[in-house]
Amino acid sequence: MNPNEPEAEVGTPQPADWLSERATVIFFETCASMERMGTLSLEWGNVIADYASCVEEVEITTGIIEDLGRTYTTTTQTGDTMFRPRPEVAMRSDAMKRAQSLRAELGLGPAAKSRVSASKRNEDNPFKALG
Repeated sequence: MNPNEPEAEVGTPQPADWLSERATVIFFETCASMERMGTLSLEWGNVIADYASCVEEVEITTGIIEDLGRTYTTTTQTGDTMFRPRPEVAMRSDAMKRAQSLRAELGLGPAAKSRVSASKRNEDNPFKALG
């Protein structure tokens, strides 16, 4: 760890204006997870927004693939039928890779959790003196 690392400002970041309604829900779900782990700070806002956008993209392309299949057919110039991969398959793969990279950066995966530092939870109990 860097002993000169600046202190992160604790708090829940606000979602970016460009996030869709669904991505905003994912944004706040991610913030809640990070808060439970003690890793949430205001500085994470843009990364969480990027992650939420990628997860939404995975959901959208997955829905298209489930509805229309992984391939489509087209007719060649000679009249034969050719099967082609749907573009959404590659789009989903790319979005999943980006989401996985951001998930690791945010410390959200099991292996990634060991690489991030959590703030110490306040152990003071204001009711302890009452008996």
